[in-house]
Amino acid sequence: MKSESTTQIVPAKRVSEIQEYYFSRRLREVAQLNAQGADIISLGIGGPDRPPHSSVISTLADEAAKPGNHSYQPYVGIPQLRQAMADWYNRWYGVTLNPDTEIQPLIGSKEGILHVSLAFLNPGDGVLVPNPGYPTYTSVSRLAQAEIFNYDLTEEGGWMPDFDALERLPLDRIKLMWINYPHMPTGTPASLELFEKIVAFGKKHNIVIAHDNPYSFILNEKPLSLLQVDGARDIAIEMNSMSKSHNMAGWRVGMLASNPTFINWILKVKSNIDSGQFKPLMLAAVKGLEADKDWYDEVNATYASRRKVAEEIMSALNCTFDPRQKGLFLWGRIPDDEASSESLADRVLYEGRVFITPGFIFGSNGDRYIRISLCATEENMRKALDRINKMNNKQ
Repeated sequence: MKSESTTQIVPAKRVSEIQEYYFSRRLREVAQLNAQGADIISLGIGGPDRPPHSSVISTLADEAAKPGNHSYQPYVGIPQLRQAMADWYNRWYGVTLNPDTEIQPLIGSKEGILHVSLAFLNPGDGVLVPNPGYPTYTSVSRLAQAEIFNYDLTEEGGWMPDFDALERLPLDRIKLMWINYPHMPTGTPASLELFEKIVAFGKKHNIVIAHDNPYSFILNEKPLSLLQVDGARDIAIEMNSMSKSHNMAGWRVGMLASNPTFINWILKVKSNIDSGQFKPLMLAAVKGLEADKDWYDEVNATYASRRKVAEEIMSALNCTFDPRQKGLFLWGRIPDDEASSESLADRVLYEGRVFITPGFIFGSNGDRYIRISLCATEENMRKALDRINKMNNKQ
């Protein structure tokens, strides 16, 4: 029984402006169906199902056994990790970073989205958010009480910003722009030409460019960084993550790179939110960052095999897709006679017992699309294909 006083308590206004994360709700439903014996095959989440490099695991175990490694650690991360992150940027992107002043380790890049937003946005400030795009850009912007200006990405436009349309927005009110290439959910690859245009746009209008870059190593022969553009560091922040590229999603290790001033502002926010990371975890992450090309090639060979099955699943659903996509997912356009991406995903879940992601959750421009994750074994993906074919034959 609720007390009278409790019923008068209301949450902060910002709570009413956001919803529980889609995957949090959907996975709870999938768990309930599995508890009833449904045996759902999940092709929804981009959480790598394979372990990281063996040296990462052994380092964590060895370092966790040492009595002196369990205390609080520096908010800026240990020097070995910052140096490894800088070396990784130099080795793979050709970008030179000062590990002491231009690198900030993160407890995952998702948390970094909050740190960046709180560091740069006052209530009422404008923020450019892609449609379609990662839903956290929108929800965190709302938590920061910013004004959201969605910019359209469309298949006809190659899923890239329309700079003429951007110029028509009230840019004097906008302080921050989120970009993400290779793009999630569409898989659109990055290019230096695109990055140069975005950096020039940011400099012209004094808008901070925040680039979320976790997919550059997945099914991508030439990883690119926004910071490869001359002068990008003056106006840009790039976040990277070990979740996708190193099979370390649950470890929560990310990084942020920018100029020393931006790093310092973000650190002011971050140091008041968390208390650093576990030292053995950071030392293990160093080992992950030292992985050679053979390790990345092995990971990508597995994803390439799975991608072929994902394409078969898309075709079985009569969806069309661009084979040039990069990253952990396959994005496909649903048939014209389908009511919506949500109704198709629901039918596949309840009739085919396969969980795929409806594109509407990424914004209105995603409603006619679905997304299939490559983070399931090839065996399970083939089972999913069989179930969908059987579902189609019953109709």
